[in-house]
Amino acid sequence: VQLQASGGGTVQVGGSLRLSCAALGKTFTANIMYWYRQAPGKQRELVASILNNGAATYPESMKDRFTISRDSAKNTVYLQMNNLKPEDTATYYCKFWARGVDYWGQGTQVTVSS
Repeated sequence: VQLQASGGGTVQVGGSLRLSCAALGKTFTANIMYWYRQAPGKQRELVASILNNGAATYPESMKDRFTISRDSAKNTVYLQMNNLKPEDTATYYCKFWARGVDYWGQGTQVTVSS
C-alpha cells in the first residue's frame, strides 16, 4: 500500500485547509485510516481516525476544529482543518492500517502564520 498525501501549505491564522491522502495498491475492506501530526521537536500525535464504515474518533483536543472523512470507494481520507492556529504548524501524516500492518504516507507540511 502506498499513501499519497496532498493539500498542505501556508495559511494565516484563522484560515482553513483540507488535506487528502489516497491509499494506492492492494488495500483491504477492513481498514482504518488516520491522520497524525508532528511539530518540530515534538512527538507525533494522533489527530483523528476513521473506520471504513465512516465512524470517526478524535482525541479530545482535536474535536472542535478538525473533521476527518473518507471516500471508501477511492480509499481516500480527508482532513478538514478550520480556524487554524500557529500551534497547528506541523507535518501531517496519514496512516493506513489493515491486517495488523501500518502504512505511512510521506507527510505534508502545514504552516500557520500569524
